[in-house]
Amino acid sequence: MSGTSEGPTPTADLNQPIVTESDAPAPLRAEREEPTSPPAPSSPSPQALPPSYRSVFTAAPLAMAVVDREGRVVSANSTLATLLGRAPDTLVGAVAADLVDLSSDARAWHSYREVLCGRQAKLRCTRRLKHPEGHSLWVQVSVAPLPPEAADAGDVPEGPGVLLSVADVSARRELQARLHYLQMHDPVTRLPNRTLFFERLTAALEAESYEQSGTGRIGLCSLDLDGFKAINDALGHRVGDRLLAAVAERLTLCAEEAGRSRTGTPLVARLGGDEFALLVEDSTGTEQLADLAESVLGAIQDPFDVDGRRLSVSASIGVVERHAAGTTPTALMQAADTTLYWAKADGKSRWTLFDPERNAHRMTRQALASTLRPAVDRGEFTLEYQPLVGMEDDRVHGVEALVRWNHPQFGTLTPNRFISIAEEDGSIVPLGRWVLRTACRQARRWQVEHPTEPPIFVSVNVAVRQVWDSDLVADVAETLTETGLAPQLLQLELTESAVMGSSGRPLQALKALSDMGVRIAIDDFGTGYSNLAYLSRLPVSVLKLDGAFVRGFPYEDRDETPSPADEAIVEAMVQLAHRLGLTVTAECVETTAQATRLRRIGCDTGQGWLYSRPVSPDRISELLGTPGVQADVVGNP
Repeated sequence: MSGTSEGPTPTADLNQPIVTESDAPAPLRAEREEPTSPPAPSSPSPQALPPSYRSVFTAAPLAMAVVDREGRVVSANSTLATLLGRAPDTLVGAVAADLVDLSSDARAWHSYREVLCGRQAKLRCTRRLKHPEGHSLWVQVSVAPLPPEAADAGDVPEGPGVLLSVADVSARRELQARLHYLQMHDPVTRLPNRTLFFERLTAALEAESYEQSGTGRIGLCSLDLDGFKAINDALGHRVGDRLLAAVAERLTLCAEEAGRSRTGTPLVARLGGDEFALLVEDSTGTEQLADLAESVLGAIQDPFDVDGRRLSVSASIGVVERHAAGTTPTALMQAADTTLYWAKADGKSRWTLFDPERNAHRMTRQALASTLRPAVDRGEFTLEYQPLVGMEDDRVHGVEALVRWNHPQFGTLTPNRFISIAEEDGSIVPLGRWVLRTACRQARRWQVEHPTEPPIFVSVNVAVRQVWDSDLVADVAETLTETGLAPQLLQLELTESAVMGSSGRPLQALKALSDMGVRIAIDDFGTGYSNLAYLSRLPVSVLKLDGAFVRGFPYEDRDETPSPADEAIVEAMVQLAHRLGLTVTAECVETTAQATRLRRIGCDTGQGWLYSRPVSPDRISELLGTPGVQADVVGNP
């Protein structure tokens, strides 16, 4: 190991000489010089050291030799002879640089010559020597000028020489290699750990690496065990560790098998927990990674015998394969982790290939999630309103408030782009309050602006999380008081799946709102639970039929056969609703033929592009009091 004369020995570069004196006469030159053998002296003579130095030199446990200015050994102790496996009499006159392999390394050779010439204070380096008995020997070589009194008393040709000392560091090197192995490998599976994996991945993505490879591509399989946690929790960590070790053995066999038919064997590593990775350097394409993933899935699916137990797990694998150029370790791992998540979300026990488009959608979703809550405070949301038109009189009876997000980066976003995100992170509560107050305020404004017309109601969508995470009843009561809107002019829409089976707090809230006079509507009715018996016990006043039923009615300009089943179902639901005292709204009405059939069936109101797309509040003002809304359709397709 190379290092300084004081303090711990550094481990950065084991074969490089180190200048240890601060007053070195000259720095190392950048250019490399070809090693050449030093000239032979005319007549080597033994070094005559003073008695005090000679006794120490001879008996020292450290292998030492006195070297003259020409680089030849003048005197050597028996310890050096024993260390090198040579007879003592063969050392005197030998070329010192050859004894310890200094001339094979240009930098070490140059520094050694500088020390001999007195232009450098000291040299220390580590060399690997071949012992005559056949084994390798790691030694630390130090070269320094002789002490002045020793040099003056001796008979060294051409002036004072140098002292060469050689220390056997083989045991220390072996210990350090063992410690390095333990640092870079997982103790349970003996596989490379996360640290070593990222070292290999980083090296594989370096420009020099992929430019020299045959394909310039890289592949990664990120693997996670399905069902391991249950086994680990039920049977204990000892069984869990043995299962992980057995999995590692099968992964290693899969990698070795893949390496037989390819240019290299994939690196198998345990990244932590039950997560593994297989790195394919210089990959040949997605087919190679797909074949590897398939073989891994098959190997993992076979049951494991652990401590007399037959255990079964499966694996989910995220597969990424791409050009190495322009790829970073972080980007590759993020893509692999994302794809692994897709594999689990798609049903587990499968492999999934990275999809840039799907990832772009995920990144957009994350960007929306991070900015959604502040967007409410910044006023980035607006409301548009779609008319709810009476089937008999073609007048606007109400409107549905539909929120829009004017995103500074992505433009205008409809609810299907962000409502589910708002429900997940809880921002649906402040957003829902804003929608409720804005819609009620607008409904009251229309009422004031059109005093001679029957007031229209406003319908607001409510998520179930708003009921659980906030006091919806209090929010509605406060909003109605603040805006002056009558309760019967507010309609709250909840999806059928959210309402059916409601109990406890949600049911209590719905009943309290109904008692207050607020209309409760079930949105998208007919495609969810359709628990008609339970429906009679809910405080519901309106059913909104899912548009899928209306789409089963024929279009006027298309050669389609009507769906008798859809029409029969709609008619039955309308009759049932009327018997329960409920009104029915049909969604997605797009043609006059559909409107005619719905009117004949007895549907109360219709909503869709036949009447109007969602529009601004000003456009709704223009439609109020106007019979025959179809004549004033906005953007009818």
